[in-house]
Amino acid sequence: MSRRSRVLLKIAVWAICLTPLAVLLYRAATHDLSANPISFVTNWLGDWTLRLLLASLAMTPLRMLSGLSWPIKLRRLLGLFAFSYAWMHFSVWLVLDHFFDWREMGADIAKRPYVTVGMTALLLMIPLAATSTAAAIRKLGGRNWQRLHRLAYAIGVCGVLHYLWLAKKANPAPYYYAAVLVLLLGIRGWDWGRRRISRLRTEGIAPMASATVGGLSERGRRQEEGRS
Repeated sequence: MSRRSRVLLKIAVWAICLTPLAVLLYRAATHDLSANPISFVTNWLGDWTLRLLLASLAMTPLRMLSGLSWPIKLRRLLGLFAFSYAWMHFSVWLVLDHFFDWREMGADIAKRPYVTVGMTALLLMIPLAATSTAAAIRKLGGRNWQRLHRLAYAIGVCGVLHYLWLAKKANPAPYYYAAVLVLLLGIRGWDWGRRRISRLRTEGIAPMASATVGGLSERGRRQEEGRS
């Protein structure tokens, strides 16, 4: 992919990721936030947080299945947008829903499982967002950075659980998100198993090849001694 194509692709991702926020602001300006504006805004931001998070998690499986490299270049950008929407989602809950009532918020976190896993997801996203720069990757080292950012899968699980436990039973939407997450994790698991089997086969073939070469060498040496 050329540099121009990469720039255009990132511009398109920025436009797509900012569109939900623009729509929300437009609806707020036109007084079209339903009968319960706080609930509407909270749910809107929460839905888009989960969508962007799953889109970020989908980039690596997409590369695995397609062999293309460009999805990896969008993973961090999508993850940062997911964090931004998650922070706005939390801010609405903090400012408009609880009015900075820390005691009530603490009770909610301790008492309601969906709030507990939601806060867990947000807290886990903070170190990932803080280390999403090229300088952070260089400082941590590629291997350590990859280990840290595997928390994204735990965040995905917490995000889906947050929605599952919050939504009403008649709402099928969280099950769709859960199915997407299971599919993405399944692709990662399949790829890990495939590479593991390939590595074991390679490690098993190497000693056999070495033993075969050694045996042939020993046989040749004996034949030479017999001729002499």
